[in-house]
Amino acid sequence: MTQRTVSLTIDDAQVEVPEGSTLLDACAQRGIDTPTLCYGETLQPVNACRVCVVELEGARTLVPSCSRKAEAGMVVLTDSERVRTSRRLVMELLGSSVDLSTAPDALAYIEEYDAKPDRFGPDAATVAQDVKIDNDLYVRDYKKCILCYKCVSACGEDHQNTFAIAVAGRGFDAHISTELDVTLPESACVYCGNCIAVCPTGALMSVAEYEKRQAGTWDAENETVVSTVCPYCGVGCNLELHVQDNEIVNVTSPHDHDVTEGNLCIKGRFGYQYVQNRR
Repeated sequence: MTQRTVSLTIDDAQVEVPEGSTLLDACAQRGIDTPTLCYGETLQPVNACRVCVVELEGARTLVPSCSRKAEAGMVVLTDSERVRTSRRLVMELLGSSVDLSTAPDALAYIEEYDAKPDRFGPDAATVAQDVKIDNDLYVRDYKKCILCYKCVSACGEDHQNTFAIAVAGRGFDAHISTELDVTLPESACVYCGNCIAVCPTGALMSVAEYEKRQAGTWDAENETVVSTVCPYCGVGCNLELHVQDNEIVNVTSPHDHDVTEGNLCIKGRFGYQYVQNRR
């Protein structure tokens, strides 16, 4: 059966996409690189960051391209002054309130849209808080958290269904938290690390990476990535070993892998320490 398509106009060019596609999909087909932070290829859109907004003819407000479905006859602008102003303000608000030093995409968007986070003044910064280190596998540094909800989605209905973390509080008090704000070892966390895999800012980070960054030995520019298959069971999860100076520092899985969709269990993501034990 032939798949039905819809035709719309994006930046004065006709685009035809499969029915059910989002405006983000249509922009990608048009070759337009739309900025995203809270969007994940394997996650349901939550419309949290609003940096992917586009201008839709006839709409009162800008619309999030990650979730708005493409409809026949739509006329969309992705780089109008209204769009650029909105994206610039979003990045200024984020940059002024959280630490984006380990968020390369966000830093690139700040430069692309000429955002000036410092115009809000130093008092706008997130209240200083200590890094949470309560286990041997990963750390939580919530002064880098932009509340994109991706970790909550990955831990919840979209993938793991563990529901160890959620957004607690409202308004300015909203924050990512375990139930009753207990430590991870006391929570329902199974240490799959899928929350780390989707975090766009480094608020969630493996202990191995965190310790190397603290020691000043983190060297992402010279990192090599080696593809292999997880040895722990017969499921066949594909692994990508991130290697620096002949040492595995992180393990990920490709999002387009039909088994994992980027997800791993605790063994697949963290069970590589024995490789370094050469004694």
